[in-house]
Order: sequence, then C-alpha cells, then structure tokens
Amino acid sequence: MKHFLIATVGAAMMALAPSAALAQASPIQLTGDVKVNRVVVENGTEKRVLSEPSVVVPGDALVFTTTYRNNGKDAVKDFVVTNPLPTAVMLAPEGAEKLMVSVDGGKSFGLLASLSVKDAEGKPRPAQASDVTHIRWVLPVVPAGAQGALSYNGIVR
Repeated sequence: MKHFLIATVGAAMMALAPSAALAQASPIQLTGDVKVNRVVVENGTEKRVLSEPSVVVPGDALVFTTTYRNNGKDAVKDFVVTNPLPTAVMLAPEGAEKLMVSVDGGKSFGLLASLSVKDAEGKPRPAQASDVTHIRWVLPVVPAGAQGALSYNGIVR
C-alpha cells in the first residue's frame, strides 16, 4: 500500500507543479499538498481530522490543495491552474458541480453537468464525477503580493 500512496501523492504533487516555461514567465509560485480527511473518535465524540497520508485505502477521502502567491511587483491577469487527477483518485461528487472540469484528458473544460462521455456501447451519457480527469481554475487577477488556496476533494478508487 505504501507504493500506492507514494504514486498517488507523487502524481498529485507533479500535477500541481508549474511547468518550467510557466515558472520563468510568471511570478506566481504554486505549492501542492494532499491530506487524508478521516473521522476519528475522541472522548466518545466523532470529528473530522485532516492528516498526512501515511497509508490510504480505497474509499479514503482526500483533500488536494494548491496554494498560490504572486511574488512579483505587478498583478497577474487570467492565471490558469490546471490539476490532473491521479488515476487512483476520483473527484468526490460533493461540490463537483461547481468546478470547471475535463473528462477528456484536459482537452476541453466545462461544468460537469454540461459534459458527456461515451458508454461501453459508444453512446453518449452525462459525465459523472468519476469521469473527471482534470480540474481547472482561472484566477481573473492575482495582485502583487496576494496569496490564496484552491482545493478539491477526492476519493481513493
């Protein structure tokens, strides 16, 4: 299971890293992180806790976060952050309808409700959260010195 975790976390971190060309062309710094969202019982009370993913199993809830910071002197307009989902992770259905996603390997993006995929017989069907391959955010303006975070929830397949 450790190899699975390393592959999942490694893929997630690579997905969050800007390309070399982007890093040279933009003052925006991106940092990726992933946590396991588990229910723990303390003093007889259940609560959700985010922790480092030392071991994950199918069905575990994950929270992927990309933090950004504009280290430049000027605002950056229309900055695009695209995160491919690791193949061992599916997008959690809760909140998926609000995200710009791709179901075709990152070729096109839209709201999940507007996308379709082909079923086993080659007929189109409405796309589901489990079909998502990429998530994209477009930040209209990132002022100089500004920072923030983007996140999505996943489930280990």
